Amino acid sequence: MSGRARLALCAWAATIMAACALLPLVDPETWIVQAAVMLAVQSGVGALARRVPLARTLTVAAQALVMLVMLTLVFAREQAVAGLLPGPEAFQHLGSLLRSGADDVGRYAIPAPLTDGIQLMVIGGVLLIGLMVDALAVTFRSAAPAGLPLLALYSVAAGLSDGAAWLFFLIASVGYLMLLLAESRDRLSQWGRVFGGAARPPGTETGGAVAPVRTGRRIGAVALGIALVVPLGLPALDGGLLGGAGSGIGAGSGGGGTISAVNPLVQLSESLNVDQDRQVLSYRTNTDNIQEMYLRIVSLDDFDGTSWKPTERSITGVPDDFGTPNGLGPDVKRNEIETRIAAAKDYAQNWLPMPYPVTSVDIDGDWRYEPVGRTLVGDHGQDTKGVQYTVRSLIVRPTAKQLAAAPEPPPALKREYTEVPPSLPPVVARTAREITAGSANDYERAVKLQDWFAFSGEFTYDTEVQSGTGSRAIARFLEDKEGFCVHFSFAMASMARTLGIPARVAVGFTPGTPEANGSMSVGLRDAHAWPELYFEGVGWTRFEPTPNRGTTPEYTQPESSGDNGLPDVPRPSDSASTAPSAAPSESESCTAQQVRLEGGCSSESAAALPGSDDEERGFWGLVFFSPWTLLIVPGALALLALPLLPMLWRMRMRSVRLGAHGRTPEEAAAHALGVWQEVTDTAWDYGIAPDESQTPRKAAARIVRLGRLEQAAEAAVHRLAAAIEQVLYAPRPQVPTGLAQDAHEVAAGLRAQVGRWPRLRALFLPRSTVRVLWGVSARWSALTSELAARRPTLRRPSAPTGQNN
Repeated sequence: MSGRARLALCAWAATIMAACALLPLVDPETWIVQAAVMLAVQSGVGALARRVPLARTLTVAAQALVMLVMLTLVFAREQAVAGLLPGPEAFQHLGSLLRSGADDVGRYAIPAPLTDGIQLMVIGGVLLIGLMVDALAVTFRSAAPAGLPLLALYSVAAGLSDGAAWLFFLIASVGYLMLLLAESRDRLSQWGRVFGGAARPPGTETGGAVAPVRTGRRIGAVALGIALVVPLGLPALDGGLLGGAGSGIGAGSGGGGTISAVNPLVQLSESLNVDQDRQVLSYRTNTDNIQEMYLRIVSLDDFDGTSWKPTERSITGVPDDFGTPNGLGPDVKRNEIETRIAAAKDYAQNWLPMPYPVTSVDIDGDWRYEPVGRTLVGDHGQDTKGVQYTVRSLIVRPTAKQLAAAPEPPPALKREYTEVPPSLPPVVARTAREITAGSANDYERAVKLQDWFAFSGEFTYDTEVQSGTGSRAIARFLEDKEGFCVHFSFAMASMARTLGIPARVAVGFTPGTPEANGSMSVGLRDAHAWPELYFEGVGWTRFEPTPNRGTTPEYTQPESSGDNGLPDVPRPSDSASTAPSAAPSESESCTAQQVRLEGGCSSESAAALPGSDDEERGFWGLVFFSPWTLLIVPGALALLALPLLPMLWRMRMRSVRLGAHGRTPEEAAAHALGVWQEVTDTAWDYGIAPDESQTPRKAAARIVRLGRLEQAAEAAVHRLAAAIEQVLYAPRPQVPTGLAQDAHEVAAGLRAQVGRWPRLRALFLPRSTVRVLWGVSARWSALTSELAARRPTLRRPSAPTGQNN
């Protein structure tokens, strides 16, 4: 490798090592893989341009152009010219994403979710720093100033994170020293051996600069040690370059200020990603109208064309009386009810689930009140784990006539809640006008929208559809007519805004399932999203466009609407009602065998919550199905793919071992052995090496002890050990079902007891992949033995009788 190529490689590595300081800020950390690949392409273009050679300024310009093209392909492909070149629409979309990212940075607590805006800011920033480092250190041959952009990258991360800043400083410093040594070696190699080193024997190579490099390493190690150790003894430097950013105060800002809690959809997305339902809330209430007991968490009222989010608003202390809800007139019927709610000890949510509209809350803890949404948000790290509270709220019962006669809302409210971004596809507004043609008022328009989605529009409720957050996600949903609650609520709220009806999206839970003791149980799969539309005199009013979910409000049904000209559309029969009943919910009747063989029962899943648009942002889709592949040297692709092979192999083995199996006893036994092998390999990946000499029961106890497993994971690993003992020792083994779920439980327990870096190592460099080498070695030995056995024995022919040798 030439000196300049080595220097370019060191510049790439130094940038990625400095970018590691950003890892604690965003979750998940997978963005760094994409940033490393894109930065490698950018560096490769610079290497090719210098080899041509191009002028220095043209080299930097070529790299900048490639960076812009890659960002366009990843984040603005649909707006690009020919799907590749950035044009005015692409620049406008990228600018919109950057503004959205800036808002998300101020809204979310650390670690923030990897939204499109944050992803663009992080990856774009790393590429920009990498371009500066490569230009200074390689193109202009001056590595020392390249430390300034690296320091800027580290300083931004250290100023926001309160984690192990010293570790990231160490990593970034090693990368910078490596860059300096590579440049020094390259410079000295052009002059021969300038000084240092003892005399060499004749015939040995005299090139290079061994002594200067060794001296530079020593100096760098001493300087790095001083930089790490000295600030520890200087109180005046505490909180400086190597210090954290303070412990923070969690969500909120104390007695006033603004909301900075994490979007509840992110936490719900993690909670919903489970194979089986589990209870998160239980409540008792003094009303029989259970179908209206939606437990609302927060409202999403900021729509930027790519996603719905809560608006950053001022918060205050929790008042004794919340007062009358905004917009509710005195002539609308209402009932005040009281509800006692208890949250599960393992359910952590920054926002407090409550019926809407709330009039008062009796709760202990550090909570703050947001008046516009009438919600409570935790402060100083306060969340819902195990909290018990009493809520007084209203059940508002407007009539269709009151809603139809609602006057115009206040101008400021209408202006805020009817705003739609320019990036919203025109088909959304056009479809809304077509559906509501001939309507006399906003109420009729709202009911027609709801009925079109829920009944007459021939939409299909499907939890397998990707939610998507791109600007065309709603347009694709209107075209495909397949989705779940997020699709329906987002689409109806957006269409209502285009018609001039104030709208927002509420997130929370449907009423849940009655229990034998008279309480109501709310599970993860009761998570739901629905639109709320504003009518002056009534206030924010719930609608239900999602078919087969929740309950249709009485004031939107034909029998309660009177003679208002609404179409008599077909509606589900009473037997199809989704109102709570005494029968077990689908999640309760979902057996372990169904989960194992069918992948779980149909239910609201993690896909029901907004996340990254896999169709538009997919990393592998970008690599394999875009014109960008023409810019990548095949050898570089193979080199970059090598570090991912251990992770891919483990994912494949996990899928095979925990997948479905046949029904015969032999197949069930083989499946149990495979699940046990997966559990021991998972424990190995987290640092618990297998001991083949132990019995399954002792091996399970060893995993529990060394992995510090909690009660649920401990019970799961012991169930697996008992199943393996059945397979190995019982004359007629009875293999239980649900072994794969137990394996997932054990893996989650092991993962919860280790830090971020052990988790990353277990993901990208799992120790159990050494089995591949063992397998290759065993096959090679078997092959050589087989060839040796088949090789004919060559013997010397015997001499004829009577002939001397």
